[in-house]
Amino acid sequence: MVVTEIFQSIQGESSYAGRPCIFVRLTGCNLRCRWCDTAYAFYGGTRMTVEEVLERVRAFAGRDGSEASGRIPLVELTGGEPMLQPEIHPLIEKLLGENYTVLIETSGERYLGTLPREVVKIMDIKCPGSGEGGTLHPQNLAALDRKDEIKFVLADEADYGWAREFLRERRLADIVGTVIFSPVFGELEPRQLSEWILRDRLPVRLGLQLHKFIWEPETRGV
Repeated sequence: MVVTEIFQSIQGESSYAGRPCIFVRLTGCNLRCRWCDTAYAFYGGTRMTVEEVLERVRAFAGRDGSEASGRIPLVELTGGEPMLQPEIHPLIEKLLGENYTVLIETSGERYLGTLPREVVKIMDIKCPGSGEGGTLHPQNLAALDRKDEIKFVLADEADYGWAREFLRERRLADIVGTVIFSPVFGELEPRQLSEWILRDRLPVRLGLQLHKFIWEPETRGV
């Protein structure tokens, strides 16, 4: 597989925000969201075997990946788009076999039903303002369950309205345990989004990119 970076940090997004996490950022993406903050992962990267990736993860987490080890048992596969690389399947199986909690952050453009049920799928449904609206695989909502999460990244009020209607029409709160509305950093004010959510009494979680408040927003490897 081709890997852009492997690092440990504080999880900045999802319901796991604030927890120490090991990130495996894979290279390559077939979408070009207007507000993407990881365009550096579109190209380049280093070719690594599954075992080489595992060894890097173990160096951070300890071989058993357990809380008792005093290290980090949480691993997120991200990108880019991790579903583009078939090697993620044996990697996930080995991570699960070593007692890691595995998250995968994905656009949902590729079918997710091939992933093991234990994997926590964090699916980013693209709003029109991203420039990649309408790319959700039609069977992916059926591939999710209560432990999984759906995220909308919102650039403006039009995106908010679109996501609100999608949430209601598809009854997303009945499918997954967590639906996240996240503002595009530097474009949509979190306070404004919060006021819309409160006004409409939506069953969603406000998602802020915590790592961008801890470190400089452009910092890599965090």
